[in-house]
Amino acid sequence: MRRIALLLVGSALSIGCGRSASQGTLLGLRAACSPALYWDGTKCQPRGDGAANIATGKDALVKQDVERAKAALDAAAERGGPLDHESNITLWEQRGIAAAFLEDEQGAAAAFDMLLSLDPGHILSYRLGPQVTFVFEKVRNELKTQRAPAVDVNWPSGQKVGDPVPLEIDVIADPKKFLRRATVFVRTRGDQLAVGGGWRAADLTLEQGDTRIVLPGIRAQQATSLELYLRAYDDRGNEVLAWADPTRPREIPLRYDPPVKWYRNWKTFAIGGPAIALVTGLVVYALTIAPPDNVSGSAVVK
Repeated sequence: MRRIALLLVGSALSIGCGRSASQGTLLGLRAACSPALYWDGTKCQPRGDGAANIATGKDALVKQDVERAKAALDAAAERGGPLDHESNITLWEQRGIAAAFLEDEQGAAAAFDMLLSLDPGHILSYRLGPQVTFVFEKVRNELKTQRAPAVDVNWPSGQKVGDPVPLEIDVIADPKKFLRRATVFVRTRGDQLAVGGGWRAADLTLEQGDTRIVLPGIRAQQATSLELYLRAYDDRGNEVLAWADPTRPREIPLRYDPPVKWYRNWKTFAIGGPAIALVTGLVVYALTIAPPDNVSGSAVVK
């Protein structure tokens, strides 16, 4: 299989150089962190004990030890370190359930409100009983008139191998005002077996409205596609929004235009054409116009 690689664009294509404002900021790519780590702006770091505290709280709720569950879940929320999206969803689900069991309807409503912001289609088990599901459904009904947090990612059609890829990241709705920054994860199709699944990452700050960025081009010897997904984060680095998924990424098709043969390249004719014309002219001149080196004839002496 021919190797397909991401082109890390150097200083010749540095930010702002040769790029119009409408195209966006050219971003470099770094290696993506593993799921157990998060990017702190400099390197990949351990996520902390947030996930462990969530698991402890969930187990305590199953055992009906609500006070212990609340303590563990509060610790995960307050000092558990940046959470991935699934852990963040679980945290607020369990916090809402714990608060409802403690008859703290206001606390349960606030937790379920955050839960449904993170996962608008979330459902609770009916086995939890009306004490929990009543508050959950009340919050769900109240949120029907409010737009859920959402971003959209767009790109121009007709992208081709070798060219930088412009993306427009549009913040459609952010009622919680927690969409602070994002990471776009990219890889070429077929790189699943590479280290880390082949994912590379580009980090950006989210602006209200749209944010325009440009990803480095792809070097390939055939048509391929760029796979991508996005995660958005709050001020503490928790994942609060997921667009697409590493198991079901979106794809940007990239067509491949083979190099033009040298004898079909317009530069060849532009440079070689005058030279050919000059040589042809000299030959014609030599054969038909130029005087001969020797003059033939005869002389008569009288």
